[in-house]
Amino acid sequence: RTNLVSNATVSEFVNNTITMKTVFALLLALVASAAAFTGTPLQLTRSSPAAVRSNARSTLVMRERACDLLGKTANRKARVVTFSHKRIHKVQQVNLQWKRFYSDDLGRQVRLRLSTKGIKTVNKYGSIDAAAKKFGVNLGKF
Repeated sequence: RTNLVSNATVSEFVNNTITMKTVFALLLALVASAAAFTGTPLQLTRSSPAAVRSNARSTLVMRERACDLLGKTANRKARVVTFSHKRIHKVQQVNLQWKRFYSDDLGRQVRLRLSTKGIKTVNKYGSIDAAAKKFGVNLGKF
């Protein structure tokens, strides 16, 4: 009788172990399949969007805030004098405007970033070609 009880207990234990293994395997498969179909692809390597964009050729060029014709730049020595006569340094920027002119020498329009004084200078000389020749500017770059 002891032999029968122990055989029955062992067989129940084996059956329970097999059932638990299959349940665990099914649960693991279910979790893995749910993770696979979440809609977001796995990223194996981390790369920032800026790094991805840097690989593409960019047309954006950082330019100095200066007149293309006269070369005028900001006045960094300006001061504001307050009522209490404190002197605070400030920067007076150049009044730059994007302006299109037709160049007879090049046979096309050129787009320049000119100060307002530069625009007056072009008007004074009559054309962008004459003003560029006077100030030694190569319009082919623009």
